[in-house]
Amino acid sequence: MSLREIARRHRALLAAGIAMGLVGAAATLAQPWMLGRLIEAVSQDRSILWPVTLTALFFVADAALSAGHAYAIGRAGENIVFDARRVLGGRLLRSRIPHFSRLEHGDVFARTVSDTSIACLVIAQALAQVVTSVFMVLGGVVLMAGLDWKLLLTTVGCLGLSSCCALLLARRVRVAALQNREDVGAFGSGLQRVLGAITTVKASRAEEREAEELARLAGRARASGIRVTGFGSLLTPVMNVGTQLSLAVVISWGMARVATGTLSPADLTSFVMYLFYLVAPLVMLFMSIGQIQQGRAAVQRVTELGEIPQEGGEEPEPGQPRERGAVGESAPAVSFEGVSFSYHEASPVLRDVSFTLPRRGLTAIVGSSGAGKTTAFQLIERFYRPDSGTIRVAGHDVATLGLDELRSLVGYVEQDAPLLRGTIRENLTYANPGADTAEIARALRLASLEDFVAELPDGLDTRLGERGAGLSGGQRQRLAIARTLLQRPEVILLDEVTAHLDSDTEAALRDAITEAARECAVLAIAHRLSTIVQADRILVMEQGRVRAVGTHRELLRSDEVYRRLADQQFATEGTPV
Repeated sequence: MSLREIARRHRALLAAGIAMGLVGAAATLAQPWMLGRLIEAVSQDRSILWPVTLTALFFVADAALSAGHAYAIGRAGENIVFDARRVLGGRLLRSRIPHFSRLEHGDVFARTVSDTSIACLVIAQALAQVVTSVFMVLGGVVLMAGLDWKLLLTTVGCLGLSSCCALLLARRVRVAALQNREDVGAFGSGLQRVLGAITTVKASRAEEREAEELARLAGRARASGIRVTGFGSLLTPVMNVGTQLSLAVVISWGMARVATGTLSPADLTSFVMYLFYLVAPLVMLFMSIGQIQQGRAAVQRVTELGEIPQEGGEEPEPGQPRERGAVGESAPAVSFEGVSFSYHEASPVLRDVSFTLPRRGLTAIVGSSGAGKTTAFQLIERFYRPDSGTIRVAGHDVATLGLDELRSLVGYVEQDAPLLRGTIRENLTYANPGADTAEIARALRLASLEDFVAELPDGLDTRLGERGAGLSGGQRQRLAIARTLLQRPEVILLDEVTAHLDSDTEAALRDAITEAARECAVLAIAHRLSTIVQADRILVMEQGRVRAVGTHRELLRSDEVYRRLADQQFATEGTPV
């Protein structure tokens, strides 16, 4: 959904606000005319009751309608901002991983938070201001022409030159505003980069260097922001020069004509008041044009982000979710059939990979870095699509399964076990918000977290910081595993889950994995072979291919690569092969 479509949803409120603004402008335009009639009544010694009463009514109506106009337009703008952020947030969460991974996250934050506000509020308010200002200007010109067309020509001549200069400045404002939004996004990306690795920055004694780089990025944003401010600040003075010049000419010439009797004092007073009333709308008109130019720069950035490709866009609409086990126990839990894949047209990461996983048991994947192990997991979750071949989960082609159904069948524990800011309970039940107390207790027991949670003062309601700050690396991984177990998937993918665990915890976790493997298929990547020596099957990968399949003992006898990996690791640990 584009910003234009979002704005259409609130067109009734926008139209009401603009209508009140136009009626209020009409009340404003009537005031100089009424004051002229008041002067005529005084000069002709007539009753001033009705002129005074009508003038007061126009003043009150103008004030009330201006307030209603400002509220309606402001409310519509906030509604548009809300919808834009809601829609954009949803599109980002449903975006395809290959496209999302190319974005700078700080710039994404700036576009989602700052640019949406500028784009929507400025456009909603500035467009409404343009409509009412144009009405005021045209209405004032028509009424001034009715009073004295010669004075009007003088006024238009003085204001025309300043208006042309203002239009040129508004164009420069847009170019500078677009550069400023890009510079602000670059600063946000730089800030997020160092804050996301704050401990590495400190340990590397890089605070000074990184502070200088942030200052450089902030300086670029400052410089482009000053250019926007500079061009924008010239708009009002340029218009003021034209209006002051026209005012001086009108008063001088008008008074001379009043002295000769060719212009009445009432008409001159009304004309001068219209000129005063014309100044503010003209200034607001060109300021609004400048704001719209800035808003267009923000709209462009928000629109670009909103066009990020979405997951599921190429698949048929899924039918009703299948019941678990409806495909029968005979179908493998996972099967790869001639799967090949590469990132960004680079050399293939997976090359004609084929294997199957039974519905129960533990299968491990081993191999050197870059062999394609994690890539296989990401293809199962359909974060990426294979270049060729077919991947099936529980007998169903993942390319035709609905994403929600697929990811309810597959539980994924990533290598760095990311957690979210919030309580332990919120993180634990993230994939299964409706889990009851018994299910939570079971997941904690399987992940060896029962004693740890029981010792916390607030138990499951203990709050965690960013990315699980407050827990050790091993505790974060066990909590991520418990979260996946609570999901009760048919396939569990474990990516290096024992990397941060001590020997005792690793042993407890091995038991948890073994118990989970009795209920579903578990596919585990492990560099620490001690974790998976008891696996039912081990897949050995090398250069994107499955080179051997077997148990630990079978592979020690038959596969050179696995034997070398085992010899190196167990020799380092002092454990016999």
